[in-house]
Amino acid sequence: MHQETLLFEPAQPEAGALRAVLAFPSTYSVGITSLGYQVVWATLARRPDVDVRRLFTDRGDPVHRRCDLFGLSLSWELDGPVLLDLLEQQRIPIWACERGDDDPIVFGGGPVLTANPEPLAPFFDAVLLGDGELLLPAFIEALQACRDAPRADRLVHLAGVSGVYVPALYEPRYGADGELLEVVPRRSGIPATISKQTWQGNTLSHSTVVTPEAAWPDIHMVEVVRSCPELCRFCLASYLTLPFRTASLDDGLIPAVEKGLTVTRRLGLLGASVTQHPQFADLLQWLDQDRFADTRVSVSSVRAATVTPELGRILAKRGSKSLTIAIESGSERMREVVNKKLATEEIFAAAHYAKEGGLSGLKLYGMAGLPTEEEADVEATASLLLDLKKATPGLRLSLGVSTFVPKAHTPFQWQGVRPEAEKRLKLLAKRLKPKGVELRPESYGWSVIQALLSRSDRRLAPVIAAARGSHESLGGWKRAYRAVLAGEVERPAGMPPPPPWEEVVHSTWSPERVLPWEHLRGPLSKEVLQGHARRALQPEPHR
Repeated sequence: MHQETLLFEPAQPEAGALRAVLAFPSTYSVGITSLGYQVVWATLARRPDVDVRRLFTDRGDPVHRRCDLFGLSLSWELDGPVLLDLLEQQRIPIWACERGDDDPIVFGGGPVLTANPEPLAPFFDAVLLGDGELLLPAFIEALQACRDAPRADRLVHLAGVSGVYVPALYEPRYGADGELLEVVPRRSGIPATISKQTWQGNTLSHSTVVTPEAAWPDIHMVEVVRSCPELCRFCLASYLTLPFRTASLDDGLIPAVEKGLTVTRRLGLLGASVTQHPQFADLLQWLDQDRFADTRVSVSSVRAATVTPELGRILAKRGSKSLTIAIESGSERMREVVNKKLATEEIFAAAHYAKEGGLSGLKLYGMAGLPTEEEADVEATASLLLDLKKATPGLRLSLGVSTFVPKAHTPFQWQGVRPEAEKRLKLLAKRLKPKGVELRPESYGWSVIQALLSRSDRRLAPVIAAARGSHESLGGWKRAYRAVLAGEVERPAGMPPPPPWEEVVHSTWSPERVLPWEHLRGPLSKEVLQGHARRALQPEPHR
């Protein structure tokens, strides 16, 4: 069915194995490029007590006549409605409260669900919070131990596994004005809070399958670092996945690269800030050997201050055309606000070294609508790009720019989306496009929908259900929201109407507010995050 080369040995499922489906809410080409999805699939496929099949929106493995377990990997907020279509295709009730003893346990994981599963909580029986390395085996063992018990008993048993959140066993309580007061266990013996699980091993993940049909064809992906030491105050990838962890060079990275290069000559080094691995220079030197002459190496985002002529030279020699750096803003003041430890000279040096090393392009990432941002800060971003273009003639520059969206478990989770961002994206286009700088703006409208999903609680679930079929248009989401608010769409019994749009998307929330994800513990406490937010938004006066 697929042109795939596996980098692991699947087990032969034994008689009576758990019948599992692992779904991805997009096409095969996109799903199989997700390292998280690949790793979860291989973890299950290596177990003789699980018979796992895959499912994508355009195809899948041969289906089970009946399954015990239905899993979904979610890495993008806007994919929620697709999950419901996949469940319906498998004849599984979309609402968890409507499933019976013969229906599968529906579970999910991934960054979106770990950050704030609440808008999707009524569709899941279990959510795995955090890193799958420890969580997934513990979850499967627990399920095997109670697989013949009634559904309600299985859910209680699963809730006893560290990092496994069973939404049906928790009840949100609201005040008369619709404000969320608390989320509490529905019965005794259920933990009041659930903590995200963190893998501390010296190996990280790498591809388990290589295929020409992936969105990045024939690539072997190797995770170099997890999390990021920079702690930019809006950044989910940094805060949610703390602490910063690096794969061991000799026991982790080199064996993983060697394994992949037995089947492909395309290597992708992944991580939020790969060049901050303490031995990254050694890894590059190792890849500079003549035996890798036919290998194409690409790296995900690198920290501007770590770009050296050597990095540019080796990447250019190994087939990379460009480097990607996140600058967030051209304004030094804004970079201080978001805790981006980056001087303007370092950005110029990165561009210079990239060109000197033989790379032909530099991709920069920035944001509009950050807290406290003014129009002058956006003008500073445009000026920086134009100055860079003059300083490094011949280097192709592109700026990817998105609107700031607040994310759970970050210091900016209390800040709303700023409507001014839309005008500021247009300002950048007006300044940069005529001067030959490529601008790749993300839609302001879609950022608003993303914020609605990233900051809501369970009352948004009926909107996600109602958006199906029209979720690929902004109007479709807005119509679904209005229909649920007007009572034209049925809500599960006892569920109040959705929270006010303006308040979820655009309001700055008070520090005392009960957050929808308050009962789910990330790496840092609410008090610590508030301290980081205060330092950003009320900086100490310079003495």
